[in-house]
Amino acid sequence: METPAAPTVPRPQGTAAHPEIQITTTPPVKRERRWSMAALCIVLAVVAALGAAAAVNSASDRTKVLAVARDVPAGQALTAADVTVAEVSTDSALSPLQASDKASVLGKRTAVDLRKGGLLLASQLAAGTGLGDTRQQVGVLVKRGHAPAGTLAPGDKVLAVTTPANGDATSAKDDTATPSSIKAVVVSLSRPDATGSVVVNLAVATTDGPVLATRASQGRIALVREPRSN
Repeated sequence: METPAAPTVPRPQGTAAHPEIQITTTPPVKRERRWSMAALCIVLAVVAALGAAAAVNSASDRTKVLAVARDVPAGQALTAADVTVAEVSTDSALSPLQASDKASVLGKRTAVDLRKGGLLLASQLAAGTGLGDTRQQVGVLVKRGHAPAGTLAPGDKVLAVTTPANGDATSAKDDTATPSSIKAVVVSLSRPDATGSVVVNLAVATTDGPVLATRASQGRIALVREPRSN
């Protein structure tokens, strides 16, 4: 016995069409964040590599030079404790002495006061003070106006001129008489005090040391600097 066929259901008329689904072209948020993080990592890696390369180049451009390990007054001979080694850039405009010059500078006298931490320059060392086994040193307190202001330096040749004593009427009247003087060489100078006076260490012949010391104790010394070309 055959099964009767199911009746055909007519399609409803006026049925609304299915609405169209809008397609967006905006990429997923998660994927955009992943690309941003990847780009940031790449940039950081490049910056780190450039920094490392710069550090290596900077280290290779440094050189060892001489520096001042402690304060050294003008006129004092350098010792091993006064000099140390430091590293600076090779493009330094100061041209400090190289570390290999350390042995050659020991024993040399300073032409100026040296301050701890500064670089040691050839111009800061006196070429020679004129001192030797036949020389004596005398400290002379020179008042303001009794020496050339700011022009004396270790190694300068000077005349230690005896000034008239207080109440010496004879010396005051005789202006044509040649003043007594002693030849000397500047060894070192102190900084001016509140009155402008400085202490100048002078090297003189052994026969002149006691005379100069006596006159200096009386405050009767003025200094005349000889021409440096002599």
